[in-house]
Amino acid sequence: MAQKGVQLDQESISCSICLDLLKDPVTIPCGHNYCMTCVERFWDEEDEKNICSCPQCRQTFTPRPVLVKNTMLADLVEQLKKTGLQAAPADHCYAGPEDVACDFCTGRKLKALKSCLVCLVSYCEKHLQPHYDVAQLKRHKLVEPCKKLQDNICSRHDEVMKMFCRTDQQCICSLCSVEEHKGHDTVSGASERTERQRELEGSRHKIQQRIQDREKAMKVLQQQLETINGSADKAVKDSEKIFTELISLLEKRRSDVKQQIRSQQETEGSRVKELQEKLEQEITELKRKDADLKQLSHTQDHIQFLQNYPSVSALSEPTDSSSINIRPLRYFEDVTATLSELRDKLQDILREKWTNISLALTEVDVLLSQPEPKTRAGFLQYSQEITLDPNTANTWLLLSEGNRKATLMSQQQSYSSHRDRFTLSEQVLNRESLTGRCYWEVEWSGTGVGVAVTYKNISRAGWLNECGFGVNNKSWALYCEQNSYDFWHNNIRTPLSGPQSSRVGVYLDHRAGILSFYSVSETMTLLHRVQTTFTQPLYAGLWIGYWFNVGGSAEICKVK
Repeated sequence: MAQKGVQLDQESISCSICLDLLKDPVTIPCGHNYCMTCVERFWDEEDEKNICSCPQCRQTFTPRPVLVKNTMLADLVEQLKKTGLQAAPADHCYAGPEDVACDFCTGRKLKALKSCLVCLVSYCEKHLQPHYDVAQLKRHKLVEPCKKLQDNICSRHDEVMKMFCRTDQQCICSLCSVEEHKGHDTVSGASERTERQRELEGSRHKIQQRIQDREKAMKVLQQQLETINGSADKAVKDSEKIFTELISLLEKRRSDVKQQIRSQQETEGSRVKELQEKLEQEITELKRKDADLKQLSHTQDHIQFLQNYPSVSALSEPTDSSSINIRPLRYFEDVTATLSELRDKLQDILREKWTNISLALTEVDVLLSQPEPKTRAGFLQYSQEITLDPNTANTWLLLSEGNRKATLMSQQQSYSSHRDRFTLSEQVLNRESLTGRCYWEVEWSGTGVGVAVTYKNISRAGWLNECGFGVNNKSWALYCEQNSYDFWHNNIRTPLSGPQSSRVGVYLDHRAGILSFYSVSETMTLLHRVQTTFTQPLYAGLWIGYWFNVGGSAEICKVK
């Protein structure tokens, strides 16, 4: 029992920072005791963050307490020293499986307090002391305990890697820079860290902006859901009142209308909720990514930062929030108005007005696009003026008709140099991006042309599979020849059949991911339809190829 009491006394007069008997013991306001130099050094490090706290309980103090030696504890420590006893470290001070252990400790190792990037060794408080006392060691770079110090050693030269090769995007040592990386763009690890830190902050800013945008979108969707439900409930109530005034012949129709309203309400509500769930998931992922980037930004070891940065900084593609631009609707109010009219025209209900009721119900479309038109008149309501961009035109193409027509010439045109110009393939793009729903028609002549849509970042030079319409994953193209049609995307050819015509219609619903090509004459015939997800704005493109097609042309028609 006596020995146990001595052990308790030893623990009570040990410094939890250095794990040794107290030296010049002081008691801070929260009641915990430390060596004066230990707690002073601890607070000196915290001063950079304008924080002064207890290393054990984390209670903060403002202003910084004035430390006075605790004479009672000092006397007790002196008595224990005379007996030859030493304070034993508490169990929680020893290194566990997940901790970084002191490399100098023998036997049971203590937790490391710092790692030295020069010595490539981790130290507990006791063995770290020379780095604070010896002039040469004071210049060493100390960081938080790190398990992977050997990752900082060049496997080829067994030297510390302090440089970064921008050419090969890897950390290197000084010998690497004059041997296998000679002539490369090399900088110090600290310089590259500064640059990547700037990129990291930019990524965090983008993430935070995305979070704000998504949260705003969530509020819009919630309001929309409440409006849908409220409008649907009111429509049900009004329709019930109207139907009670009708004769029994309308009882079946009343049931049908009620069922359609509820079905449409459920459909639209489900669409909103589905998009809400996607946004919630993206917000959660963005917050997690932001936390990872924040943690990485505090890493003091430049090499660890640079090695982890590529995997942490990658961002997933965002959810397309363009569908949240809600167009103003009256939702189900049209149903009530239509039924009120029908109440006064009982003879017309079954013959004519029932179609109007069904149409009013199906027009409630909050988020998704309207169905694809069925007639040319329906397509023409989405037509828009499209002009070609001279800065993208290949030099063998002549633009005319107000930059709506491209003709393949036998002599090159004297266009000025421009980075957007197609240099290899006889192609041209339109000037303005295409979003939402739009329709245009192309009149062509010659032996063959290509009618395409493409992302703006399609290559303008290089190999054909990089810049040609349809032979990469950035473009979709319909190639028209005298007796055949072919559709191309991602270098996959799809032969098509359909009536030959010198006019082709193109319908695009960007948000719904629909792209359709039609043969246009007295009637419209669908040649090919694409259902995909467009991740960027699209541009209309024309190709007038083949060297023997001189004089061949393609013109974007005025159809309004």
